[in-house]
Amino acid sequence: MRIERSVTSISWIPSEAMSGPMRVPMDLGIGHYDQAPPDHIDPDELERMRVADMFRFANHLAVWIDVEDGEIVGGGYLGDGYVGSTTAKLGLRISIPGVSFPLIQAPPKIEGRSAQFVQTAGGRTGAPLPRKIDRPPFIRMTAPTAWTTLRITVDMEGRAECELIGASPFPRHWIYDSAGEVTAKSGLIDFSTWTRVHDHDRTPWHDFERQALMSDVESQVERELSRSVMSARPTLISVAQGSSLIRQGEPGGPIFLILDGMLGVSVDGVDVAELGPGAIVGERAVLEGGTATASVVALTAVRAARIPAESLDRSSLEEVASGHRREESVN
Repeated sequence: MRIERSVTSISWIPSEAMSGPMRVPMDLGIGHYDQAPPDHIDPDELERMRVADMFRFANHLAVWIDVEDGEIVGGGYLGDGYVGSTTAKLGLRISIPGVSFPLIQAPPKIEGRSAQFVQTAGGRTGAPLPRKIDRPPFIRMTAPTAWTTLRITVDMEGRAECELIGASPFPRHWIYDSAGEVTAKSGLIDFSTWTRVHDHDRTPWHDFERQALMSDVESQVERELSRSVMSARPTLISVAQGSSLIRQGEPGGPIFLILDGMLGVSVDGVDVAELGPGAIVGERAVLEGGTATASVVALTAVRAARIPAESLDRSSLEEVASGHRREESVN
């Protein structure tokens, strides 16, 4: 019996993700940020998505195992990597093909009732990106390398465990399971570090890997609210690592949509959750008497949109709050 499973990463550039002088082409409309990928993908459509400029690159780790007489007798790879083009507007619309690097595929590791596969895919934009780097010759013209390293473990019953075990610090990476459903997201992107440090010799193609900070997927209602919130161009704020965004027991204020970074949530001093991009916080104080029911602290540097509570529909806030009753977990 043959069993096939997959995990896919899609990497894209959210709005306001770039910093410094290199964001000027984006602000001028020469380059562009990306629309968020869909919540569901069909892996067979990745090439169409690439041609349609729907992502910067994708890593599709697809594998097979053969099971005979109660044991795994073989396994192999079926997936591929996809690197998109850079679309620029300089009077005319110009598409510059990206540069794809060879796939790195570890030999299948078959142990007992399961088999493990690891694949790295990535590349760089074909457009020049003049930048300072942290070592000689101190200036590079080509873009840094972007990549993800995915791992999938498949057992004889067909169950699959999918992980992002490494990735470049830029851009944003979303992870999809065999059914094409988004299951996890990178929690922090760092454009400055990526451009300054991650030249090609600090990538998996030179035996260097970088662990990725991951966050859970937000709820459907949070995704819907985030789209409407960002279309209204809200006020953006930055929160330093270790600083409090919300303090338990204090009067509530605005509601926050997390755009980048990780937040820790605690109730009565007990850590109960970690939140990442896409999460909405502060809604409980608005709905329940105006007092914060939990403390929220930045575990990393955080960027967030500050939203006046009256601008959001109460029924939507109630739906968000129904999944955020974290104080119950410490009782």
